[in-house]
Amino acid sequence: MTLLMDAPPVAPPDEPRRRVTAPGGVDRVFRLLLRCAGLAVLAVMATVGLFLLTQGAEAFSAAGFDFLTTQAWEPDSLNFGIAAVLVGTLLIASVALVVAFPLALGVALYISEYAPRRLKRALTSMVDLMAAVPSVVYGLFGSVYLQWQGVDVPRWLSLQFGWVPFLHVDGVDPTDPLATDAAYVTSTFWAGLIVGFMVMPFICSVMRESFTQAPQGEREGAYALGATRWGMVRSVVLPFGRGGMIGGTMLGLGRALGETIAVAMIIAPVFAIQTQILGSGGNSVSALIAQRWGAASPFGLSALMAAGLALFVLTLVVNFAASAVIARSRSGQGSD
Repeated sequence: MTLLMDAPPVAPPDEPRRRVTAPGGVDRVFRLLLRCAGLAVLAVMATVGLFLLTQGAEAFSAAGFDFLTTQAWEPDSLNFGIAAVLVGTLLIASVALVVAFPLALGVALYISEYAPRRLKRALTSMVDLMAAVPSVVYGLFGSVYLQWQGVDVPRWLSLQFGWVPFLHVDGVDPTDPLATDAAYVTSTFWAGLIVGFMVMPFICSVMRESFTQAPQGEREGAYALGATRWGMVRSVVLPFGRGGMIGGTMLGLGRALGETIAVAMIIAPVFAIQTQILGSGGNSVSALIAQRWGAASPFGLSALMAAGLALFVLTLVVNFAASAVIARSRSGQGSD
């Protein structure tokens, strides 16, 4: 009893642990390097934004608010804006997500839950290698082969679902076998399809990592209650990885918004809001900059810088939102 009374009091569990030794010189140097690296990233981002703002200030002052509402792109005539290309950018990214999300979800679930161990490593490497393929290769595949050999796909979609406004093609009868195929190529649909193939590996990687972090105890508990493999995936893996699914999709969206070469090689530039994704014609902000950069006048360069700033801000908003969702998903609060 005396020994128990003389023992030092134990600190409450909610108090921080007392540091035995002060951080040494190596720890301080490492902390300083990490802080400098973080500040350097912020400085680079701020520098890029400030550069685009200063270079595009002349165009902003000349166009005013009409820069966001004008569809034409004639900067030398002071008739320019990003309304058409901004809508085209969002449409291409939307089609890309419709294509990439189910592919990424299926591949991520198969690799993390169903694939044999020997095949799992090979599939992971193949998906990661898809992300390393240059975008110009995807653009060549889409522009030279896919959109011409697969022209029956948009024709069938227009025939079966032409009553949907964005799947209708004006001036073309999909039932006419003699109708030209040119109306169904160089469209937003093909550009979005290729971009979807490009962003799928990024989305799949985030989903796969999120699925593999599902707690093993909850997996075994689901099996103990009589769940099948799909029942365990549906009740444990998918709820736990919900944040990763959302975050990965938003990261893919940020990647799709800025794709340039593949879109420029496939789509036919049209400076009008084109909501019919199966019809020929469309554009994006990044493709506009790539196509007009070499022949632009000094004021035209300022207008392109302004367009680049709009895309820069849009991509930052998407990426920051994705980072916030991914950070919250690590806690696993979405699991039941």
